[in-house]
Parts: sequence; C-alpha cells; structure tokens
Amino acid sequence: MKYRFTGSLLVLSLVTLAAIGAKPALAQEEIAVMSFGGAYQQAWRKAVFEPYTVKTGIKIIEQEYGGEIAKIKAMIESGNVTLNAVDVDAPTLLQGCDEGIFEKIDWTQIGPKDDWLDGTTSKCGVGTIVYATTLAYDGAQLANGPTTIKDLFDTGKFPGKRGLWKKPATNLEFALLADGVEPGQVYQVLATPGGVDRAFAKLDTIKSNIVWWEAGAQAPQLLASGEVVMTTAWNGRIYNANKEGKNFKIVWDHEILDSNYWVIPKGAKNQAAAMAFIKYAIAPKELAGVSQYIPYGPVRKSAARFVQREVAPNLPTSPRNMTGALTLDNGFWADHGDEIRRRFTTWIAQ
Repeated sequence: MKYRFTGSLLVLSLVTLAAIGAKPALAQEEIAVMSFGGAYQQAWRKAVFEPYTVKTGIKIIEQEYGGEIAKIKAMIESGNVTLNAVDVDAPTLLQGCDEGIFEKIDWTQIGPKDDWLDGTTSKCGVGTIVYATTLAYDGAQLANGPTTIKDLFDTGKFPGKRGLWKKPATNLEFALLADGVEPGQVYQVLATPGGVDRAFAKLDTIKSNIVWWEAGAQAPQLLASGEVVMTTAWNGRIYNANKEGKNFKIVWDHEILDSNYWVIPKGAKNQAAAMAFIKYAIAPKELAGVSQYIPYGPVRKSAARFVQREVAPNLPTSPRNMTGALTLDNGFWADHGDEIRRRFTTWIAQ
C-alpha cells in the first residue's frame, strides 16, 4: 500500500519517523537505494527494506548494479543524483572517498564506532556485513576433501582443477597463507618485492590446474559441473547452492574477510532522509536479520545477540569460523593494486 502523508496519516508517519531517529521535516514518500541484486539484495529487502516501509510509510525504490563506481560517478557528473543511498564494496568506498563523490557521514547520528568491527567504519561509509572468500568443494564427489588452505596447492593429495577468482586480490594472500605466512604478517610480506615474488611462485605450482571464474555465480557452477575439484568462492554463494540441494562444503581455514558499506552519493537529494534510512538499516537487530536470509555476518558487535542460533555457524563472524581469518586490506590494494594487477595480467597470459 502506498501512503500519502496527509491529515492524520501525516501525523502518524511523522511520529513513526521520530521513533527511528529521523527528523519530522524529512518525511517523504519514497527513497531510492542501489545494491548488488540477487539473493544478497533480496536479503536486504526482506530484513530491512520492506520492514522500513511498513514502519515509516516510506517506499524503497530499488536499483541494482554490479558494483561499478563509473555508474555512480556518471550520475553525479550529470547533476541529476537520483539515488539516496548506495551499497558499495570496500574498494569502491576507498576510491569514492578519495575522489570526493560520497557525502561525509555524521557518526553522531549513526552510533558508536567502537561497536563496529575493526576496519568497517569510514568518514563516508557505514559498514554493514562481513562476507568471506573461502575454499569450497563438493562433498558428494570428495568424501575426504580439503581441510586447510594448503590443500588448494596440493595437487598430489588432491589432483584436478582448481577454481580461482580472476583477480590478484585474495589469490596472492591465499598463496602466502598456504606457504606458511601468518595472517598478521601477510601484508608486510606482500608489500615487499620478494613477498610478491613468493606469492607468484606459489601460484606457479598450480597454474596449469587453474580454471578462472569472474562472477560469483560461476564458482559453485564449476563445482556442480565437476570441472574443478575445489574452488575459492564467496561463502554466501556456497550456502545458496546448498539450499538448492547441493552438498558443497566450506573449508573455514584462513578465509579472507571483506565488508560492504552504505554511502550517500554527493549531491543526493534529502540527505537527512538518507541518513535516517541508513541509521535504521544498520541497527543491530536489522543487521542480524539480514544474516537470516544470507550468511553474511553483521559488522556491529551488538548485533551478535540477535543472530538466530541455527544461522550463526554459517557466518564468517562465527567464533569457530574466525580462526586464522584474514581481513582483506583494501588500503594495501589501493596503494599497490595497479602494479600487482599488471603483473598478474602478464602472468596469466604467459
């Protein structure tokens, strides 16, 4: 039902807005948000967008994209910013902050930063969920499958093809982790020429057995078709494949964690309304609700008590899954990424 803020209904809507922290003057009938589509956006729709509309009367107009910062920049450069809030990944957040295309966040309206996991707060973005790039295999094909990230590189014990994301980020980290580098030392090692050489040398050991994937949906497809015996994959993709009847297994060893953020595009209309929406969207109970529909962990520590007991073991932030985890250092990739990506592209072509 679409509400029009007139008469007594306006009063009711304003009271509801005040209850979630929005200012009465911000009342409007709709706001526009953009996220990554698929099961991920559906999780936000069920846990946040639809309840927000019920609670405030404000309709959420959804758009989808593949994470392209160019799409956001083009909208801003046109002078017609039609979105109020955008869900971005960490590299887009860093680039957008550096280029000044996102509004600054007033954290006094959001919450205490120390309630967020390390690395998930920003001057122009509010952390939302944590996901993981993991090692996965088909339990229907391998009764005794891999148990550590080292097994990704052990073609003697596990012969066959491996699926890897066609980007240097995560692959170089996995290579060093498998080569014995402790998680806390990975980026110190990778920041040196010798460390980069070491990572590529480790990748060389399986180069002839690599099948590259570029879109998240391709990783579970490679497992399902039997084209690979194991693959790196985003944990949510594996979880969803299992919901559809697969018996894929995640190896929770040295997984690589990353997070997403809500941002406000520069020049967005009614930014106060956008802030009110973001404040609602990242409330502990709402963030925990997202994990009910897709197994990504909430970044707020205070959300843990709202996570359903049966959901918790599937989350990257579950204590038993965090052993040896590495948080992707997007700042490192912002500083060194161009050079390493050029080498990676050349390496693939050789």
